[in-house]
Amino acid sequence: MSDHTFQMIAIAFYMCVMLGIGYFAYRRTSNIDDYMLADRGLKPWVAALSAGASDMSGWLLMGLPGAIYITGLHEAWIAIGLVIGAWLNWKFVAPRLRSYTAISQNAITIPSFFEKRLKDRKHLLRIASALIILVFFTFYVSSGMVAAGKFFQASFEWPYLNGMLFVAGITLLYTLFGGFLGASLTDVAQGLLMFAALIAVPVVAVIQIGDFATLGSKITDVNPQAFNLFSSFDDTHWVLAVVAIISTAAWGLGYFGQPHIIVRFMALRSPAEATVARRIGISWMILTAAGAIGTALIGVAYFADEPLSTANSETVFLLLSQIFFHPLVAGLVLAAVLAAIMSTMSSQMIVCSSALVEDLYNIMGRKSSPKTLVVLGRTGVLVIAIVAAILALNPESSILELVAFAWAGFGGAFGPIILLSLYWRKLTAVGAFAGMVTGAVTVFIWGNVSVLSGAMYEIVPGFLLNLLVAWLVSRSTYTENAEITDEFTKMEIEVNARSAV
Repeated sequence: MSDHTFQMIAIAFYMCVMLGIGYFAYRRTSNIDDYMLADRGLKPWVAALSAGASDMSGWLLMGLPGAIYITGLHEAWIAIGLVIGAWLNWKFVAPRLRSYTAISQNAITIPSFFEKRLKDRKHLLRIASALIILVFFTFYVSSGMVAAGKFFQASFEWPYLNGMLFVAGITLLYTLFGGFLGASLTDVAQGLLMFAALIAVPVVAVIQIGDFATLGSKITDVNPQAFNLFSSFDDTHWVLAVVAIISTAAWGLGYFGQPHIIVRFMALRSPAEATVARRIGISWMILTAAGAIGTALIGVAYFADEPLSTANSETVFLLLSQIFFHPLVAGLVLAAVLAAIMSTMSSQMIVCSSALVEDLYNIMGRKSSPKTLVVLGRTGVLVIAIVAAILALNPESSILELVAFAWAGFGGAFGPIILLSLYWRKLTAVGAFAGMVTGAVTVFIWGNVSVLSGAMYEIVPGFLLNLLVAWLVSRSTYTENAEITDEFTKMEIEVNARSAV
């Protein structure tokens, strides 16, 4: 059999497993709470691996290695910022959000939490946040489809469109039927596969290429700045270099506002389990990020004679896996890339579905049966997938650029409001709405003006302006609400009591 045949057998096996997990979850999904939040029954290790897999996507195995292959460790500031941001998110957001969403009338989505936490009777917060989710997640899902198209184009010489539609179709199927539980369980399998691949590729590559000293010298021969985290200081004024590092590391700010990640916090069995989940999740994240960085640097040495073009740099992980492994094993490694892509897409589709059904349809006051709501949720998944596929028709789209824009959108619009909701009693609905809109608009404008986005990643101005506006407007519109005060106090008591155990 040919190499491609072995690889396709491995990928076909992987796809069947994902569909099987989706069917398993389908059998356990009977109402909208099951479909959107798995009835708050996720174990810590499931939540941790699910959050990590849905977070990293094709960016970890394609976008990050590609960026480091071209420029060196300077781009690793993204990974450093993300690890710090993820740790802070698990530490300071996870336990409070899990507690507060249950106390505040069992909110099962981020938009409904904002509304119930701040007692927004006019539904402005819920509608605005649902629309922000739909806009930015459509770009995010589209980035996954672009990665899928490039994956099959690079690995099997498929036409870009065929690969994109194939992965989108499989992901859509198990997400349609399995819902949040299906997405979470497939994320666990995908997270473990990603972990194994990202450790195996650099380890085997080092063994075959030679010792670390030889490898290091080959890398620096090609790019003398490859191992320099602070290479920007050599090229520009130190002030501009500091701004560049802050801009890159600022990806970590985005964690506080990513709906597809923090919804895992809401699904934990209890706030106390966030501690165990944090340890598992951050360990997974550090090791996989190190594997992605190592793979990129090894690629610099291996392809020294025939360097990859900038356009093909995002395929460095795919190419090395096919070179160093038996085709069947390489197929499983390639399946890890699909795992990264599909895990994120499925999680994002579920959040979009919840925004359409729970946060837009339900506030219209219509009463529907649980089965009808689940059907509507699945319809929402289908609609988002179709729109994202249309946006992904352009094969020239950059995975990293699409992800960066969507990541900044959520971080700038939701991050400050999540933090203020959990730590400041005096946040008001008007303040939250003003801050959220300010953050989203700032990111959208800043990210589409090349002079501004080139100077500073749009998440920084979006996050800071959101925080400032929300604080100023809340200070001027605050009046004490006994219900809000009572719920906030209950949340603090529950979280503090469990952390003291």
